[in-house]
Amino acid sequence: MHITGIITEYNPFHNGHQYHIQETKKKTNCDLLINVMSGNFVQRGEPAICDKWKRAKKAIEHGCDIVIELPFIYATQSADFFAEAAIQCLQLAGVQDVVFGSETNDLDKLYKLASIQTHDYKHYMKDGLSLIQAYTKQNGNIQPNDILGINYIKYLQSTSIKPYTIQRTNQYHGEDIQNSIASATAIRKAFYNQLPIEHATCMAKELILDFSMKHYYPYIQTLLCTLDKQYLSQLFLMDEGIENHLIKQAKLHQNFDDFLNACISKRYTKSKIRRTLIHLMTQTTKHQVNSLPPLQHLRILAFNDKGRKYLKELKEQVHIASKFTQIPKEYREMELKAAHVYAYPLNDENKQSILASELQSAIYIKSK
Repeated sequence: MHITGIITEYNPFHNGHQYHIQETKKKTNCDLLINVMSGNFVQRGEPAICDKWKRAKKAIEHGCDIVIELPFIYATQSADFFAEAAIQCLQLAGVQDVVFGSETNDLDKLYKLASIQTHDYKHYMKDGLSLIQAYTKQNGNIQPNDILGINYIKYLQSTSIKPYTIQRTNQYHGEDIQNSIASATAIRKAFYNQLPIEHATCMAKELILDFSMKHYYPYIQTLLCTLDKQYLSQLFLMDEGIENHLIKQAKLHQNFDDFLNACISKRYTKSKIRRTLIHLMTQTTKHQVNSLPPLQHLRILAFNDKGRKYLKELKEQVHIASKFTQIPKEYREMELKAAHVYAYPLNDENKQSILASELQSAIYIKSK
């Protein structure tokens, strides 16, 4: 059986994602398509605009056979750690190849970039820049999908999984909403501005306005202004004294966008700050993260008939968590805290719905 993997967020699922699935199947002629997807919080440090169950369901309805959740702690880290965990999941799932979108669509170039050594850019990194930022400063801009692709390739090299690329047809952060294929950024912005998005996403009626960081800011501001600095410094991603910077800005700004813009610097990117705030809200400590057991389980969000048959075979070799209670305890506790935080802006009824759904079993969707 030929099994292919993809790595996604679907924030939200849109026509470009449908194209990705279709082209992946054409390129690999796979018998089974496995999707590793971020949960209720995504890599850029934001709540997903629609919960993970609805997004997983759409993935199955549009061509995937199994959707696996990328654990919260890895879905909300930099591209390096995000990619490493996603590739680990695909390796556990037994895929032979992985297909991802790319702005350059040039595997040779991505392999070259993946071989970058830290010591080659120390003179830039001493100023607080990441490896990718340092490379960009010297060699020019690298687009978001290519950054992820570089990191995928970096971790694929220790596996037998073969990478393929698909030419990205629009800009990752492009805001043009006129065409049928628009970026997730454009769709979210149009949705928040109450513009039509039905032509670009099949999830138009399932998105939630409350899932925006501005609605979490009262909680963020309260935590920053009341928790002890020493405690804050022990939280995950609270490095290099960033807690002092965040506290100062939280006291000065009552609006999230003003707060975020004031926090951005050469050392602290927008995504880095937002990811740090996610872990502030869940109060995940560095000790908890460092104590996590290796990623050796797969939490299944959704599957169809082909997926169910394969999972029965796979569970003989891998820890398959189709039920919440089957997730290893350390990961399970983090997922439950993340669900509580994700539900924070909602009314009581919807909040309980999110918490109840976190405890549910994987969704079975009968094949057409």
